[in-house]
Amino acid sequence: MKQNPPVRVCALSTESEKFRQILGIRFFVGSAQESIERVKQGGLLVVPAAPALKDLPQNQAYREALLGADIAITDSTLMVLLWNWINQDSIQRVSGLQYLKELLKDSCIQCPGNTLWVMANPVSAQKNLDWLRTQGIDVPLEDIYLAPMYDGQVIDQPLLEKLRSHRYQHVVVTIGGGTQERLGLYIKQNLNYLPAIHCIGAAIAFLSGDQVQIPTWADHLGLGWFFRCMSSPKNYIPRYWAARKLVPLMIQYRDELPRTEAEPHSSFFKNLNIRAQH
Repeated sequence: MKQNPPVRVCALSTESEKFRQILGIRFFVGSAQESIERVKQGGLLVVPAAPALKDLPQNQAYREALLGADIAITDSTLMVLLWNWINQDSIQRVSGLQYLKELLKDSCIQCPGNTLWVMANPVSAQKNLDWLRTQGIDVPLEDIYLAPMYDGQVIDQPLLEKLRSHRYQHVVVTIGGGTQERLGLYIKQNLNYLPAIHCIGAAIAFLSGDQVQIPTWADHLGLGWFFRCMSSPKNYIPRYWAARKLVPLMIQYRDELPRTEAEPHSSFFKNLNIRAQH
């Protein structure tokens, strides 16, 4: 019997080693540069953080956004530590900040007209643009889109029209986590072409001064959350304290997608009906 060449088997094995199924989400565990290479031809990249991941059982729209992404990177220090401890694994953390620094080295991103930057508000946009200019990246005003406040369902026809008319190769989304992933999926599902959609959230704000600046060493040690908490305790301490709910979620589900809040009740009543029939 003719057998497959060993080199193909090795290639498939190597490819599978680049991913881990964590809480039902397919995380890429390669380098930041490898992540960029995989998404730059078109696709949705997300950077899930622990405070948002803990809401997977309750936030259906967020679940769908992560499941619909092409690449999810391992930004959450807590998630990586828990995964490695529970599974005796050794995956590495790739932060959104590390990813952005690598992304900005790409000549395609640096070229005016190739990238649409989705910013949260005029003040943030100005700080981000000023900082990008110091890095040799001059972004024309027409390549900036100020996102509205999305109330409930994420729908943004003006953004789609701008993308359709300019056909940007890249879309860099710098709005808050939990919303940016949903916006990224909305763009992916409603365009007639697929740009590279980078949902980097606050990463650029750490560099531009729009939020507290996080030193490279602190980011490598996974201490960005500490710097944020110290810069604005009222805003960030409750947020990161709530992220502790990720611990039991990881222990219970590991690689499985957590049940939604409605599912356990459905199973309970289903079991009651079965018992009643017997």
